[in-house]
Amino acid sequence: MNFSRVTQAAVVTVAVATLSLLAGRSLVFAAQTPAQTPAQTPVQAPAATPATAGQSTPPPEHQHPAPTNLKVLPKNLTGEQVHEIMEQWEGELGTGCKTCHAASKELGPNGKPKLNFADDSKEEKQTARVMYKMVEDINANYVAKIDSSGAPVTCGTCHRGHLGPEPFVPAPEKEHDHAH
Repeated sequence: MNFSRVTQAAVVTVAVATLSLLAGRSLVFAAQTPAQTPAQTPVQAPAATPATAGQSTPPPEHQHPAPTNLKVLPKNLTGEQVHEIMEQWEGELGTGCKTCHAASKELGPNGKPKLNFADDSKEEKQTARVMYKMVEDINANYVAKIDSSGAPVTCGTCHRGHLGPEPFVPAPEKEHDHAH
């Protein structure tokens, strides 16, 4: 089955974006669980038996609630997919959730403010949306039209792990063996 370059670029971009989004969300979700009252304090795990001694228990899986207020990402993404996209973007931009997501007044169980993912008050979130649309446009209308284009453009193509892309510094001019 052959897919067009546009389709391939769109699929890869959505997959990368999905991975990026999801990374940033798992850490914050842990801080979003409601504070527990003494009556709700979890029951202690049973003591280790000789059969389980030395074995570590994996951390519990985080739940990723259905996203709200999606404006540029597909509205049918699950919470897990959005979380994966956010994680990918975090890595490509060298930043964390708080860069784009505003803190709420509510504190999490760790004493830190929870993040309000639906809030649009931060300029960085608006910038991220514009940049996402730009990357999608580059991949669909330019990269996809070049037969040997290879991988699609992502946030990391320019940012390379820095929130503000490092400026390009050309190599010093060399002498050429031909006339200009």
